[in-house]
Amino acid sequence: MGNSEKAQGGWRTNKWVRAAIPALLLHCSIGTVYCWSVFCQEIADHIGHSKSSVEWAFSFAIFFLGMSAAFLGNVVERDIHKSSLIATICFASGMILTGFFIYYGGQHQGSVLALVGIFVSYGFIMGVGLGTGYLSPVKTLMLWFKDNKGLATGLAVAGFGAAKAIASPIMTAILNSMEGGVYKMFWILGAVYFVMMFCGHLLLAKPADWHEPSADEKKPSTWEVIRSKPVTNYIGIWVMFYINITCGLALISQEKPIVKCIGLVAFAGIISSVSAIFNAGGRLGFSAWADFLKDRNTIYKLIFILSIVFTALVMITGGIKNGYGNGLLIALVLGLIMVVNAGYGGGFSNVPTLLSDHYGMGSISAIHGLTLSAWAFAGLTGNQIATYIVNHTGEFTEIDGYPVNPQGYQNVLIFTCIMYVIALILCLTLVRPSGKAAEEKAKAGK
Repeated sequence: MGNSEKAQGGWRTNKWVRAAIPALLLHCSIGTVYCWSVFCQEIADHIGHSKSSVEWAFSFAIFFLGMSAAFLGNVVERDIHKSSLIATICFASGMILTGFFIYYGGQHQGSVLALVGIFVSYGFIMGVGLGTGYLSPVKTLMLWFKDNKGLATGLAVAGFGAAKAIASPIMTAILNSMEGGVYKMFWILGAVYFVMMFCGHLLLAKPADWHEPSADEKKPSTWEVIRSKPVTNYIGIWVMFYINITCGLALISQEKPIVKCIGLVAFAGIISSVSAIFNAGGRLGFSAWADFLKDRNTIYKLIFILSIVFTALVMITGGIKNGYGNGLLIALVLGLIMVVNAGYGGGFSNVPTLLSDHYGMGSISAIHGLTLSAWAFAGLTGNQIATYIVNHTGEFTEIDGYPVNPQGYQNVLIFTCIMYVIALILCLTLVRPSGKAAEEKAKAGK
């Protein structure tokens, strides 16, 4: 065998080239959905609609992310090349079409067609790209990194979380440097992300020694695999995953006004970037840590306990209401923001490996996709519940010239703390031991 053949064989069997790099290319592209707050107001101003009306595009994107993952999980299971190509085309074309409807809305102020077009393009088309793109590399990573599944999936999902920190300043620069920058930004980045995701699509491949059953071969259905354990086990995983996302979104959606309440409006951008780093760090750190634990579910117990402790401390001290000028309370509130961001990210990266420990690798993409439906419903409820609480409880006042509702944000914490407690109870009672813990329990029972 010549040197060129050896080199070709080397990259074709390299887990970083065939799994980790393509996963990052895909996730760092689709993860920019979390940059929504950077350009939401600009879209609303450009097309002549209220910000609250335009906000639904993001909610639809998250909803269709989860639902497309749930319904297309079997497609991902059978053919990652088809699913990653669907993701590439849908995400990039969704961005470009969104830019077109923003442009159209600028020419026809207040146009319902422009608003609906943005909902369809950003919400539905991009949402399908998000769901299939999120799922496509996950099983492949776990197959290549058998001994470090948590590290591998954490690395990719961290890319999804870090995308906001990477893309936000680029988007801001485009918006500030171009006339009509908001629709041009979507066209430029749509083309850039198409190239990135298409390269990821071409590189992504499962290990040669992994045999995926053909259409003719008998394979248990997703429901049959789930029923191989008590159904309450899966219900527990789904609900605690849903609660973690709902609580995370509830707090993260109010992060900026909370920062204003404690007198740090001048540092809002820095705090947002740091919280994004904690989000990405939680995705990588928690899942990599789980590789060394007997039971990956321990990670969720830690996430919920830490979230309960910090939420309760800020509730008891009235940290948001009383934090202005108080160094200790400011530290507590910032600690809560960082802990929730890290736990929010860690919950995402740990769920596929936890599911694989319970149900094996055979149908993991389909089961993971079904579980991501929790993300879809959390995307429709987390922000909205928090907004409802803030708008209907407490009173708005001015702090440093900004309208805020300190008591309303404190009341959001009451809701999230109760939900975190419920999630911890489910985690302790319904979700059975898995991995090494399950093996040791089985041996002890003999």
